Amino acid sequence: MSYGPKPWHQTSWDARAAANFMAGGAGSGLIVATALGGGPRWAFLLGAAIVGIGLLCVWAEIGRPWRAINVFFHPQTSWMTREAIVAPGLMLMALAAAFGIAGADWLAALAALGFVYCQGRILCASRGIPAWREPTIVPLIVATGLAEGFGLWMLLAGRAASLVAWIVLAAALLARQWLWSRWRARIQAAPKALAAADAAGRWFQAGTLLALALAVAALLAPLPPAASWGLQIAAGLAALLAGQWFKFTLVTQAAFNQGFALPHLPVRGVRR
Repeated sequence: MSYGPKPWHQTSWDARAAANFMAGGAGSGLIVATALGGGPRWAFLLGAAIVGIGLLCVWAEIGRPWRAINVFFHPQTSWMTREAIVAPGLMLMALAAAFGIAGADWLAALAALGFVYCQGRILCASRGIPAWREPTIVPLIVATGLAEGFGLWMLLAGRAASLVAWIVLAAALLARQWLWSRWRARIQAAPKALAAADAAGRWFQAGTLLALALAVAALLAPLPPAASWGLQIAAGLAALLAGQWFKFTLVTQAAFNQGFALPHLPVRGVRR
């Protein structure tokens, strides 16, 4: 017989916190995609702006937003602090890359990867939430962010994607599909959390596999420019929207804690 309350949904993080993970991954991925795939220089600024929007959302969630400076005081223990420290460097390198300063492209991409990695570690450090603390959540968040970023790049590039861009998009999609399967197989959470993960997972996998099929088609079958552009738009949308919905659900609906159990109840007058 087990004792103790059933797991309940956490109330500390809401849609604003989810927006930080959604925007942070997509914006960071866009910076990496622009560094690898080329395209308009303003995409670096757009990626940094998207990351900034996510940070503003989570800042708005804080009960005392003007005390947000305290987030910088614990780099030795907090991945949230490390995310906040990486963010200014990401912004500066993205600005430098937008102006074509030599080497800034790759420094911006490195900072973007560091930022989205910190986001994965923030979730993994939430030990009370089974759906978040599973270690595979870290590479899953990184791969999802890269796939989202390349999907967004496909929409904004203004030209046909290069072979390298399609290959990296396909690799990121394969990685996030495999990592999602591992993550889902390993988590042991409340039934409502698993139901939310499965509901989002159906859309996540459908969007991932659709975008992957379109990427493979683009790699194997040369198409006229109009058809190739349509393929690129469809693949980009599928990759982006599937990842965004998964992260929104992960934070807002699948975030049940593990509850607690009391295997031995104290009884008055009975020695332990």
